[in-house]
Amino acid sequence: MVAVALAAVTGGTETLTHLLGSVLARYAGNTVLLVLLVSFGTFALGVGAAWLVTMTRFPGVRVFEIALVLPLAFPAYVLAYAYTHILDHPGIVQSSLRALMGWGPRDYWFPEIRSLGGAAAMLVLVLYPYVYLLARASFLQQSGSTFMAARALGSRPLHAFFRVSLPLARPAIAAGVLLAVMETIADFGTVAYFGVQTFATGIYTSWFSLADRAGAAQLALCLLSFALLLAMLERAQRGRAKYHDPSRGQKHQPPLSLAGWQAAAAMVLCGVPVLFGAVVPVVALFSLGLGSEQDLLSPRYLGFVRNSLTLASVAAVLTLGAAIILGYYQRTRPGRSSAAATYAARLGYAVPGGVIAVGLLVPFAALDNAVDAWMRQTFEISTGLLITGSIWLLVFAYMVRFLAAALGAYEGGQALVHSNMDAASRSLGKGPFATLRRVHLPILTPSLLTALLIVFVDVMKELPATLIMRPFNFDTLAVQAYRLASDERLDGAAVPSLVIVAVGLLPVILICRQVGRR
Repeated sequence: MVAVALAAVTGGTETLTHLLGSVLARYAGNTVLLVLLVSFGTFALGVGAAWLVTMTRFPGVRVFEIALVLPLAFPAYVLAYAYTHILDHPGIVQSSLRALMGWGPRDYWFPEIRSLGGAAAMLVLVLYPYVYLLARASFLQQSGSTFMAARALGSRPLHAFFRVSLPLARPAIAAGVLLAVMETIADFGTVAYFGVQTFATGIYTSWFSLADRAGAAQLALCLLSFALLLAMLERAQRGRAKYHDPSRGQKHQPPLSLAGWQAAAAMVLCGVPVLFGAVVPVVALFSLGLGSEQDLLSPRYLGFVRNSLTLASVAAVLTLGAAIILGYYQRTRPGRSSAAATYAARLGYAVPGGVIAVGLLVPFAALDNAVDAWMRQTFEISTGLLITGSIWLLVFAYMVRFLAAALGAYEGGQALVHSNMDAASRSLGKGPFATLRRVHLPILTPSLLTALLIVFVDVMKELPATLIMRPFNFDTLAVQAYRLASDERLDGAAVPSLVIVAVGLLPVILICRQVGRR
């Protein structure tokens, strides 16, 4: 962050001045509109699905509670490839319409998939599981006493949901929507493929096309300011409201049994995001990959899988540990320093991975060169690059990028832990570490598992930082998919994309089942 800020301050302003007079307003307008569409879509799909599978019972609910998380394993740009193959002019949908109706190319109107609306739809389909997972974990931790009290006072189930359950789950829901928003403003692959000009595409244009690192850093600072403003507005609007439930755990909410048209409507509402977010893309990718020459069992592909799993596992564990330390520090030592630390930790999620990569490579490369020069001069030994180009610097980039995801999940669960629990533990002679280990962590297990899942899958899908910072001959599935797609070999790119999805499915299913048991 400091390296990017210094590059923005010390660099020239020619690129930024040119953008300000030409396309900067378009960047800002498209980014804001995309954020609004994705925020509304992820909130509606995520919260609605979480409430239905947690608080109601209908045919297939056990399947849906796991299936609703499946789109999380898809990179948004892969979904864009799949739906372009389906809905574009030469795709199967429009080709079938023309053959069935006898239409010519200009005889009908069809929604353009390569548009801002199309990009928003792709992002909503892959990002709503953020809101779903965090909202479901919060609903599972709520006691049924408050909900039943609202029912006893004459509230209907839907009214009690809006007046009681939804406000109690607000920290988790806000964290999920904020994660989706940060992912949206940092997304490059989807908007670039659909030709939508946003701040992210402007950063990459300045960096790679115009070779102006200062201009890209200045645009990145605008993006950072936007992300910080979103977090500050949410916290300020939340105010001094408390979201813990003192009766939590005393009585579980009995699920409502749905039948007839209500059960059918619930099945449709839960089935639509699964169908269009997972089933249809998988079918499209399979059809694309059938004619490819990619061998999944070859040593080369097995190496891609091993590298991806190694990076994702190490980064997920270390990032979750950092989130616990930061979140608990803010709880036990509230103040400006802890608040500033958590705000700074959230900023990385809004920064494109390529900007983080260069922001890390510049100072650490200078450090490596300085150490090497000193060793040469003093001991006549060349140390080479000790840190730059190592797997640990890449893992550190993932921590910077995805710490907000783990921190949001942790804070969403921590908001339900009453402060009297800390006081009771301390009065019984337990120190801060023992309180964290004996009280907080057991209660927060669903939220911690959710955070671990989010970071693991995000690292599996991450592309820009991996492309720039990976060690030599250390390619991942995401890098292989990008290479094939760059060569317009979408049939070949479908194969590593399907492997990314398949690898991400196992932790999705296991952790969702464990969260449900808790």
